[in-house]
Amino acid sequence: MQKKPYLTLFLSTLQLSAFTFGGGFVIIPLMRKKFVEKLHWIDEQEMLDLTAIAQSSPGAIAVNASILVGYNVAGPLGAAVTVVGTVLPPLVIITVISLFYDAFRDNAVVSMVMAGMQAGVAAVICDVVITMARNVLKPFRWQPLAVMICAFAAAWFFSINVIWIILACGALGAVETLVRARARKERQQ
Repeated sequence: MQKKPYLTLFLSTLQLSAFTFGGGFVIIPLMRKKFVEKLHWIDEQEMLDLTAIAQSSPGAIAVNASILVGYNVAGPLGAAVTVVGTVLPPLVIITVISLFYDAFRDNAVVSMVMAGMQAGVAAVICDVVITMARNVLKPFRWQPLAVMICAFAAAWFFSINVIWIILACGALGAVETLVRARARKERQQ
């Protein structure tokens, strides 16, 4: 890894943010490809953990994920650099769109392009879900699968607020970690 990867961090997040349409979850597989597969700055498990933290934290997931990746790679300055790289493209694009909003609002071509982009975004989000689920279940253990099914059922069928689901899953993860640590400690004695 470079000694000071600030320029690469900035340009990577700038590029990802500039060409990512459809919301925060769309940027996650692109960040994974860039920082895990191409640059090898973080590993698969770290990316999964950072994604979970970014999604669970208040704010835009793309910004949260970039902060976590930047901090993980290059500390506080790395986090600041990635935030600027992530926020700059949408800021410029939204500013330009707001200047010409009346022309865009009623344009049939723009409406068709947006409908096509929505379909593409749905496919990318499905890819994120499948990839994350695969990583959570590797190696297979029934507890994470049960938690995923229960969390989905709580949100989809019972309309339980996502905050409560995340807090409950975090508590379950903490309990599981403590139980495993205690069992490991007892085996060593």
